[in-house]
Amino acid sequence: MARRAGGARRDIGGSIMTAAISFPWRTALDAALNLFYPPVCRICGEERAAAAEGYVGPACRGGVKLVTAPFCQRCGLPFEGAISQPFQCANCQEMTLYFRSARSAVVADALMLDVIHRYKYNRSLWFEPFLAGLLIDSVAPALAAETWDFIVPVPLFPVKKREREFNQAQRLAARLGRAAKIPVNAGLLRRVKPTMTQTRLTRQQRADNVHGAFAFCGRKKLAGEKIVLLDDVLTTGATTNACAAALRKAGAGDICVWTVARAALGGIKY
Repeated sequence: MARRAGGARRDIGGSIMTAAISFPWRTALDAALNLFYPPVCRICGEERAAAAEGYVGPACRGGVKLVTAPFCQRCGLPFEGAISQPFQCANCQEMTLYFRSARSAVVADALMLDVIHRYKYNRSLWFEPFLAGLLIDSVAPALAAETWDFIVPVPLFPVKKREREFNQAQRLAARLGRAAKIPVNAGLLRRVKPTMTQTRLTRQQRADNVHGAFAFCGRKKLAGEKIVLLDDVLTTGATTNACAAALRKAGAGDICVWTVARAALGGIKY
């Protein structure tokens, strides 16, 4: 009885100590960053926002649109209107897909695309806690319903990674992996040919652009492992589908795709 009571005290004391340590460190980190970055929202420039929030204020954060039903059961594309039955969009019906499903945390509207663009191309890494938080809040509970072997970030071509100095998918995957307690394996795939930016390409051009762009590079073949493919934005799914095809060829089992944001296809307005 005494032993159980002592154990309970140690557990409680440990949790209190953790909180006591983490709060001052977080405060100290914010204070240090504030010397270089004023604690204001980097979107509107008006609200107060801290480093731990990704320098995104409450009002701007409140403007983010979560992806909610109804959406395509295969690729997660949101639709407007009262659709009560599961359905697949025309894009999925016309494609051979190598992943079971794709889902995204938020809608890639103008605000989100601006944040992601600045994060990727302008090295605005202060947005990372904000983007990772959106991802974790949506993905971690969904992934907890099943057992997954790896999170695999979509790789960049080596030249592009050297120019950018980081792979945004890999950084976000690391944060999600810690939160969801799923190992991240960034060494299973490599990008073996350079591709042009997908931004202005049609659906077919996107598929052609990434055809054969990815290869499996694990030390041994896969044996039915369940894999979460992770990227920042999904539009037609061409890039993640090409990655999934390479993993399937190497012996992967179930594959799902998760991204921070879901962009619109032609004719759909957000």
